[in-house]
Amino acid sequence: MKTRIHLTIMQPHGYVHSLGFLDQARYARYQFRRLGAEVTIGKNRLREDSVNIIFGAHLGFPASLKQRYTCVFFNLEQLGEGGARVSQQYMDLLTSSAVMDYDERNLAAYGCKPGDVPVVSFMAAPYLAGHDVLPLEDRPIDLLFFGSMNERRRALIQRIEACGWNVAMFDQPLYCDERDHFIRQAKAVFNCHFYETSRFEQARAFHTLSLGTPVVSERTERTQPPEAFEDAVSWVTDHSLEEFFANQFMSPQWVAKAHRQMADFSEQDALQYWAVAYEYCRTVHGMNAGRSAHVWRPTHMAVGEKGVDDYKPGWWNTNASRDVQPDTVLDFSAPLNLPLQTRTASGNVIAVEANSLQAICAKAYSIHSTDVHQQLCNALVLLQPGGSLQLDFPLRACRDTGAGLELESLLLKTPWMNVVQTPWRWGLAGKLDITEITGLDSRSQACSVDEAESIRIEFKKTDCTLQEVCMGRVFDVGFGGLALDEVFRVEETLMD
Repeated sequence: MKTRIHLTIMQPHGYVHSLGFLDQARYARYQFRRLGAEVTIGKNRLREDSVNIIFGAHLGFPASLKQRYTCVFFNLEQLGEGGARVSQQYMDLLTSSAVMDYDERNLAAYGCKPGDVPVVSFMAAPYLAGHDVLPLEDRPIDLLFFGSMNERRRALIQRIEACGWNVAMFDQPLYCDERDHFIRQAKAVFNCHFYETSRFEQARAFHTLSLGTPVVSERTERTQPPEAFEDAVSWVTDHSLEEFFANQFMSPQWVAKAHRQMADFSEQDALQYWAVAYEYCRTVHGMNAGRSAHVWRPTHMAVGEKGVDDYKPGWWNTNASRDVQPDTVLDFSAPLNLPLQTRTASGNVIAVEANSLQAICAKAYSIHSTDVHQQLCNALVLLQPGGSLQLDFPLRACRDTGAGLELESLLLKTPWMNVVQTPWRWGLAGKLDITEITGLDSRSQACSVDEAESIRIEFKKTDCTLQEVCMGRVFDVGFGGLALDEVFRVEETLMD
């Protein structure tokens, strides 16, 4: 049986820079498939039936998920003194987990030694070749730079431009095919270090060279590129930068050399490194065999807006649309049939019962939607006593209709407020108390209600008072249920 590998890219809600991991994930998929693995790629989603290789865990990854899933964390950050500032939680995650890395010098930062974890390299990617590309001399972009900007990078770029070359940069984030379009139009891509660690940026270099565009890279005393890049890249130091761009760049000799460099790099194969990583993943998977057979009983539920992907890792994610790949296709605005037992998209059994959830996050199309009534009823059934419900509403419709933003009066006019105020009318064994109301801007950041694009109402489930329970009997067809007298139960048994 083939080993299943799932490449998971962590993406906080709306965070565009997570797209930067797609180049490495595609390369990993290419190599693992060559080695015989069955490979999938997903965003925020983990699979119970696979080895999950996690990209971007420094952006946020609940460590508790390791108990349920087989995880290998791929570190692509420059760690150690002078490197990236990452959280202690991320460092603890690396220290206590199975890890892959791209640079051996990172290992000491999380307590590993060479040989403890597989260190892979990124070399030629044949799947990027084959596009019609312009001759270097005819390309409209002198030099292209992409990546985060800081003062040391800006200073180097200014020195290049002082030599008479224009360095193009994006005024907004671009990744994947949208970025590659410009790489193919550049005479070369300029690479320089962001951190003092000066680890060579393999991801940028392998992808650019595989697309048929030369790479000119800064080199310091601390830059130690893999051997495959030594002769594939045009190196400039602090002392040679001006001489290179004044006299060598785009000369006939350099152009001929650049073509030879790219042709030689296209023969560089990193399969041997990835074969070691593959066996490492197979070993990790074997150590966790049988984990997928466990029934998952979630404690947190995320109800997505229909057709919108807002997946929360570690939560039970539901959506009325199958297109956004929820754990369970479920319409939260319809009555629930509990207890629920089904399978997730990856085949694991999930079981949900009444009074079993600690928290629910849900979205509604409108604050005036009649669907909210049923959502609140469902939440009351699912939540434990003391559990919380977070409900988000768009406010734009209210503004368009001139309803105003006096929040208290707005809530009182909603068709669902009676569930909050008189839950006993609906036979609900509990009630929802409003604990907080927050305005959210377009980035889902807290703001004043007057400036808000949406509103978040937080509820807490509490017990109904005895009087409220009693009033519930008034509206229940069976008076809320009556206890069967024990003496009659015995007599009925004897008569049988």
